[in-house]
Amino acid sequence: MTNAAPLADALRQRIIDGEFAPGSRLSESALAERLDVSRNTLREAFRVLAEQGLIEHVPHRGVSVASPSMADVVDIYRARRVIECAALQQAEPEHPAVELMRAAVDAAETHLAGTDWRLIGSATMAFHDAIVALADSPRLARTYRDVAAELRLAFLEIDDPRALHEPFVRKNRAVLDAFLERGPEAAAEELEQYLIRSERTVLGAFARMGKS
Repeated sequence: MTNAAPLADALRQRIIDGEFAPGSRLSESALAERLDVSRNTLREAFRVLAEQGLIEHVPHRGVSVASPSMADVVDIYRARRVIECAALQQAEPEHPAVELMRAAVDAAETHLAGTDWRLIGSATMAFHDAIVALADSPRLARTYRDVAAELRLAFLEIDDPRALHEPFVRKNRAVLDAFLERGPEAAAEELEQYLIRSERTVLGAFARMGKS
């Protein structure tokens, strides 16, 4: 890789996949050698990831994967409610992204039988990506991508994937059914309550871990 943009995308995926744990230090020299890139290219990729909230420059310690705080979680969910609920509220049932919502819900329910929480979590995130796609806005989609990546970092800190994902597989279906049967307004209300419960689940886990 010689370009910082694809390198940043590759590192971003590795971070949200959990290859680099939240709070872990990223050695510039070791990572540049491992990825066979120049340190200048890596620094530019780090700059992109810092703007996305995925890494942070710590004085005298270098670069580390971000470790979201409780305040970060509150802000992440605030952004999610603004973006997702508005997209759903203004959507049409005939929009092509509805099929993506349906496919994501079906995938999560299929994986639930095998309790593969990583796949279930990915399917749930795909469901929310599809909700944002209802807005037909590349700018909102880019913004949401960054918000969702920060959320995945918060999820990685919590050692209870079942509590994070199992209840919300059913809620994904409830949001979709509300949208198709009762319309966008009802679905947006269902989604807002869903996101409030999800936020409380993450904050409660953080509190038990002693995170501030």
